[in-house]
Amino acid sequence: DHHGMVDAIRENDVVINCAGPFYKTAVAVARAAVEARINYIDICDDYEAAAILFSSDDIDKAAKEAGVTVLTGMGSDPGTNNILVKWYASQLDRVDEIHLFWVVSIAELSGAAWDHSLHMVTGKIPQYLNGKLEYVDGGAGEETAQFLEPLGACVVRYVGHPQPITIPRYIEGVKKVVIKGALIPLWVDELIKEQKETGFLSTEPVEVRGTKVTPYDLTLKLWDTIPKSRDNGPAASGLKVIVKGERQGNRVTYTADMVGRMAPGTGLPASIAALMMDDGDVTVKGVVAPEGCIDPEKFLAAFLQRGAKIHQKETIASMFAL
Repeated sequence: DHHGMVDAIRENDVVINCAGPFYKTAVAVARAAVEARINYIDICDDYEAAAILFSSDDIDKAAKEAGVTVLTGMGSDPGTNNILVKWYASQLDRVDEIHLFWVVSIAELSGAAWDHSLHMVTGKIPQYLNGKLEYVDGGAGEETAQFLEPLGACVVRYVGHPQPITIPRYIEGVKKVVIKGALIPLWVDELIKEQKETGFLSTEPVEVRGTKVTPYDLTLKLWDTIPKSRDNGPAASGLKVIVKGERQGNRVTYTADMVGRMAPGTGLPASIAALMMDDGDVTVKGVVAPEGCIDPEKFLAAFLQRGAKIHQKETIASMFAL
C-alpha cells in the first residue's frame, strides 16, 4: 500500500528502513519517503536494490527537488566498512584496491537475513575488477581471511552486496572493489554451495505430485529448522576492511578488523546517521551511499563512543623494494 506508507511516514523526521530482504523493500520504501518529503535511511545489503536506486533518475531527481536525502546501505556491511574505506582513502594519494570481508555466525541469523544469505550467492553478482563493474558467479572466488577471535581463519566467497556499485562513485581511480563473505560454521556455506549446484536455489517452479513448488522457497523454509545437534558457531560476527594504495611514493595498506554481535553492529550505524542528519551533518540530497555523505571522523567518534572497537594496522613499503 504505497499511499498508506506515504501517510505513515509523512509525520516523522526520518524513516529508517530495516525491513529486509531489501531486494524486495528498499526501492518501494524509498519512493514513499521521497513522496512524503522525509529523509530516508536503510541498511540495504542487496546489490539489486542499490543498483535500482542509483540508476532511477526519477527517485534521485524527486529527492533533490524535495530536499530529501536517500541514504542507502547504512548498516555494518555495507555501512561502517564503507566509511572506513572513505577514511583510509582520504589519507592516500591514490587508492588501488579495496577488499571487504565479513562473516556472520548462524547463531545470530534469523528471519529475512536467511533470505538475503541465500539470495546473495545466486546468479551473477557485481564485483569491481580492473577498473570496471563485472559480474561473476555468486559463491565463487574462495579464499581464506583471518578475523579477530573467536572467529579466526574463515573461508569467504563472492557475495552480492552493493559496495562494488557504490564505492567507485566516490573513490576516484580505484581499480578493484571486492566483497566476500560467509556464514559460519563452514558446514553452512558448504551446504549452501551444494544446494546451489543441485538446483535447490532455483527460483523456477517445478512440479511435485501435481503441485508447483519453487525450490528456493522450500530451501529457505528448511533453513528455519536446523537440527539442534548441529554446530551453530560462536555468537559473533566479523568485518575486515583492506585498503591498498600509494602515499608519497610508498605502498600503503590499511587494515581494519571488528568483531561483535550482528544486531548492534548493524543498528548503531543507522542510528548514528539519523542523529547526524538531525544535527545537519548530512547535507547531500538525492540518492547517496555512506561514503558519499557521512563525515568519517564524526561518525567514527560516535561509533567508538558507543563501545565499538576497531583494530587498525598501517603497513608502509617502499615502491622500489625488491
